[in-house]
Amino acid sequence: MPRQPRRKSHSNVYHCMLRGINKQDIFFEKEDYLKFQDIIRKTREIYLYQLYSYVLMPNHIHLEIKDEGQKISQIIHSIATRYANYFNKKYERKGHVFESRFRSKNVENTFYMLNLVRYIHQNPLKAGISKMEEYKWSSYFEYFKSVEVREKDKIVDTEEILEMFLPDVDQVQVKKEFMKFNEKILKFQESKELLEYEMKNKLTDEEVIYFIKEELGIENIQEIQKYNVENRNKTIRKISKMEGIGQTQMERILGISIRIIQRACKK
Repeated sequence: MPRQPRRKSHSNVYHCMLRGINKQDIFFEKEDYLKFQDIIRKTREIYLYQLYSYVLMPNHIHLEIKDEGQKISQIIHSIATRYANYFNKKYERKGHVFESRFRSKNVENTFYMLNLVRYIHQNPLKAGISKMEEYKWSSYFEYFKSVEVREKDKIVDTEEILEMFLPDVDQVQVKKEFMKFNEKILKFQESKELLEYEMKNKLTDEEVIYFIKEELGIENIQEIQKYNVENRNKTIRKISKMEGIGQTQMERILGISIRIIQRACKK
């Protein structure tokens, strides 16, 4: 099914996620992680994008990218293709390595931008794999490692994020404060809900309408209100299974009470 183009971020910053197909692991050895980091360096030279934060987890990847060239899809496609070629050759396999379409969300404000860095850095901790400061495969070490990272090994643009966090403050002090910020678990419910909401890769209303029409062959989605109860509920359940569509959004688009939607989805 054809997809609608991704919307451009007004800040040019995107939260991108690549996941192993069927949630399978995509990193098995140290060499695999190092290869992915090298691919990031090479694609940055080609596409001239900035990387604010990242984490390489065993079966998925988070990237916070600033792309002023409006080539985010090309960037992620290049990264994924290069790694998939390496992975398939090394492990003597064929087929897809990643889910077919990468997830991305526009990052439109400083609040989300900074909390996203923290969210990304906390992935190993929340997964029970490692403490943030002990995990080698994230941008955390470039922000806070006491020994300076060699210039040629850097892949993260730390200066811009630190300047956003505390402008016009001594670098040593701002790093201390930013470290405290990263170590603080997201306690505010609104912050937690914001990040979890974004990671669901919620679709726009226009995209939802487009997918409903394409997948279910419905020309006028308002007609769903007139279906008999059995057909209406069956249609609601089909729509609810589409990734990135929430019940509140369904209520708004379909013009059907959320209570009816909730009851239909429970059956």
